[in-house]
Amino acid sequence: MIVCPYINDDKASAVTSKEHRTVTRAAHQEPNVLRLKRLGIDTYQELVIFMSTASPICRSEGWAAQSRVQVSHNGRSIVTTLNVTTSALLGPDEASLSEAAWRVLGAAEGDLVRLTHALPVESLSQVRAKVYGEKLTAAGIASIVRDIVAGRYSDIDLAAFVTAFGGTKTDLDETIALTTAMIETGERLYWGRAPIVDKHCVGGLPGNRTSMIVVPIVAACGLTIPKTSSRAITSPAGTADAMETVAPVDLDLTQMRHVVEREGACIVWGGRVRLAPADDVIISVERSLDFDSTTQLVASVLSKKAAAGSTHVVIDIPVGPTAKVRSTVAAGLLESMFEAVGAKIGLSIRVVRTDGTQPVGRGIGPALEARDVLRVLRQSPDAPEDLRARALMLAGSVLEVGGAAPAGAGLARAQATLESGDALRKFEAVCGAQGGMREPAIAPLTHVVRATRPGQVIGIDNRRLARLAKLAGAPRAASAGLELHARLGTKVHGDEPLMTIYAEAQGELDYAREYLAANPQVMDLEDS
Repeated sequence: MIVCPYINDDKASAVTSKEHRTVTRAAHQEPNVLRLKRLGIDTYQELVIFMSTASPICRSEGWAAQSRVQVSHNGRSIVTTLNVTTSALLGPDEASLSEAAWRVLGAAEGDLVRLTHALPVESLSQVRAKVYGEKLTAAGIASIVRDIVAGRYSDIDLAAFVTAFGGTKTDLDETIALTTAMIETGERLYWGRAPIVDKHCVGGLPGNRTSMIVVPIVAACGLTIPKTSSRAITSPAGTADAMETVAPVDLDLTQMRHVVEREGACIVWGGRVRLAPADDVIISVERSLDFDSTTQLVASVLSKKAAAGSTHVVIDIPVGPTAKVRSTVAAGLLESMFEAVGAKIGLSIRVVRTDGTQPVGRGIGPALEARDVLRVLRQSPDAPEDLRARALMLAGSVLEVGGAAPAGAGLARAQATLESGDALRKFEAVCGAQGGMREPAIAPLTHVVRATRPGQVIGIDNRRLARLAKLAGAPRAASAGLELHARLGTKVHGDEPLMTIYAEAQGELDYAREYLAANPQVMDLEDS
């Protein structure tokens, strides 16, 4: 732990006497005041303050690295985590903020800020109680969520929260309370009409980018479907990541409403519109931990849907040995939880269980998955048939729950809408309303993975395949990932391509190749 030394004599540090007088004079005028300097440090959503070890404020206040510091400016305050630097990057009278903290505080470079001790976060006692197995009340859970949204939890606190609410430690009542609290701490949309429909996949299956096909089909049939999507948590791409390679997704609430009122649909990133904002903070920590619990999954999905004004939601649960949901028993429990929580918060839920034994489509990674989507919408001869069939089935389910097709007739209407070109025209219109459509980028670096012997593909490990795509750079590098050339049951000859790895940087391509060499069971071949 680094503690900032106090400057009180000529031998204390290399700080000049002029700098010392400046700090002393500023402190005399108003205690604990520093001038902001922008360093451009991205900590995603964590609010961080950076100070020099030469700052006398650290010693006088007893602050060290990871201390919680309240930063006030122009009537606004935020709670930050302290990081310290021993270099000359910051002077003793200067401080800097993470980019997220700059945005929340609304300060500009050169502004003066006042630093004080952050008040104790009382709701952390609820987190500790949960760690030791206690059942929390709705009020206790609400206090946690309010403090998360207010930025009072550090990443360490958030990691404790995510872990405490993981696994089987949280019951139905607590999940309902968490979902409700997440809805109530953000914006909520009301459209003045019904039904408002949506569709969501619980994830765990690479390439399963059906939402970008379902949304335009459903909207072209006259239903309203305001689709807000997350970025990837543990996968190589989320819907927002893939859609962003085709059109802007970083829309605010006013822009989102305009798109939906104009086209009956949108596909946007949920983090910008502040619908259930606690979810986006929690997801940022889950992504770092590579952790996605059932409780958080249900609360995350349903709080976003309810906040977006949805009334009817279709939930896709892929089931397979290497998917997120691995058994019919686990799928049944998750289905029951979705339905029970949905009923409590006023959502009509239809759960559809789908095949999760292998990836959907050929692309894995934002741009590669978007290319598959466009092939389906454009009805290209090389469009992935499995992606097309799955999207049509799910679109049919949404049309039925939304009353746009009678029971059993949704699939036929969805297929007719795709084949007429109405779905493609609606997708292009939505992209145009969101800021303009473009073609997904193609990564500059590739490596073809070939079969080392003749055989038949008898196993594909979804988790390892997702890991391989992430090592290649996805989703941060939008054009990185994988393209599959073989599926379960495919018979291949020696030296025949199994997949192609795409990367934007040589180092990431090398990482992916090294991982594949150490994990050949990503794709299992049985000798012919």
